[in-house]
Amino acid sequence: MDSEGSAGLAKSAAVKLSEMGERTKQLGTAMQDPNRQRRIILVIVCVALLLDNMLYMVIVPIIPDYLADLESDKVSRDNLDVQIGVLFASKAILQLLVNPLSGTFIDRVGYDLPLLIGLTVMFLSTCIFAFAENYGTLFAARSLQGLGSAFADTSGIAMIADKYTEEAERSRALGIALAFISFGSLVAPPFGGVLYEFAGKRVPFIVLACVCLADGVLFLTVIKPFASRTRENMPVGTPIYRLMIDPYIAVVAGALTVCNIPLAFLEPTIANWMESTMNATKWEMGLTWLPAFFPHVLGVYITVKLAAQYPNLQWFYGAVGMVIIGASSCTVPACKNFGELIAPLCGICFGIALVDTALLPTLAFLVDVRHVSVYGSVYAIADISYSVAYAMGPIVAGQIVHNLGFVQLNLGMGLVNVLYAPALLLLRNVCQMKPSYSERNVLLEEGPQGLYDTIKMEERRSKTKRKGYSSSGGSEKEEENWSKLIVSPNLFSF
Repeated sequence: MDSEGSAGLAKSAAVKLSEMGERTKQLGTAMQDPNRQRRIILVIVCVALLLDNMLYMVIVPIIPDYLADLESDKVSRDNLDVQIGVLFASKAILQLLVNPLSGTFIDRVGYDLPLLIGLTVMFLSTCIFAFAENYGTLFAARSLQGLGSAFADTSGIAMIADKYTEEAERSRALGIALAFISFGSLVAPPFGGVLYEFAGKRVPFIVLACVCLADGVLFLTVIKPFASRTRENMPVGTPIYRLMIDPYIAVVAGALTVCNIPLAFLEPTIANWMESTMNATKWEMGLTWLPAFFPHVLGVYITVKLAAQYPNLQWFYGAVGMVIIGASSCTVPACKNFGELIAPLCGICFGIALVDTALLPTLAFLVDVRHVSVYGSVYAIADISYSVAYAMGPIVAGQIVHNLGFVQLNLGMGLVNVLYAPALLLLRNVCQMKPSYSERNVLLEEGPQGLYDTIKMEERRSKTKRKGYSSSGGSEKEEENWSKLIVSPNLFSF
């Protein structure tokens, strides 16, 4: 009887192992499906962006109080404000310095490894934040977060642009990523404040570190960045300095900086203004930006829908967003209570959603039609644009309020946004640009080899001659060279 029972258990275990193996095999097959894989990649990137922005904002309600208790006997109030401002800005400053290097690195090695590096550094910085007990360690953790962000944010957004090549799909995917960025930025302060109040300083950072670890494990499961792959057939990206001097990319980068200045400058100054002018309570100051999440998501949704219907008006959506930001910034000082303040802050976030959702896909399109379709450097430029605003915010905004006043700060930010909006007219003809038959098209084209490719190239040449422009964006001599490149190895390999 015992032997029969053992045999039955062994048979049952074998059946279960076989079923688990079959399910694992099915899961692996599903992972290889391109559509499923890019959806999973979108989830991984969105979680990474959510974490980065939660880490950026979660310290807002924690650090001032924590530092005040830590160094109450050692520093004056003015010096404490300076320390807090430098701590807040250190992340964006280091991110600003590293981005030119990270963009070039991403173009050289691909998107997978830099994203893994970014997640690893973010995990380490979060753990250091959790256990830091002095200002120097907090400063090191904050700066380390900027290093991780320079890799994770840039490679993540670039990976989305690379996986979603159709303009409508790309706009939708980048819009989803922006919604996660907004959610992380606006939900982090109340999340951090509540956990800090009831569970202590370490708990918010430990929770975020666990989420970061889970995202990294999912990334390693799906992407396998250390698998042996060759990049022999990958195109060489355009150097970042050449992208920076492209007038169209420069206009987009300027718009991204200008539209984020109100948010970056108000975050460190609005709490003190609310306390002094409307006697706001702590919970009101903590929840100042939370209602603005909903109009931000609405702005992303509206822009994605409009871009799908009228893709040639992306520049117009961005210009309208900048005007809304400008008008909302100017009305902030007129608010007398918390309820009135919600409306202009929602307007600012709604306008930022319009600008970001319209112009981030435009950067990828500009690279596609004017350069080589490798996106690391161009999204490093976008990250630099954001970092400029957020590096200046904690340091410059307080000085402006102290020397000129809160009203003048808001009027200046509003005026700058309204005046910059007409510059986006320069992008009105971007949609009409024709993509060149670039290095990427030749090297990555999947189709029959040999004589068939030669015939296709000859047909393309005859078509473009009739239309009056060269398909490779160059001369007939260059066309002949491309023909030779395709013909020479496999001309007679039928």
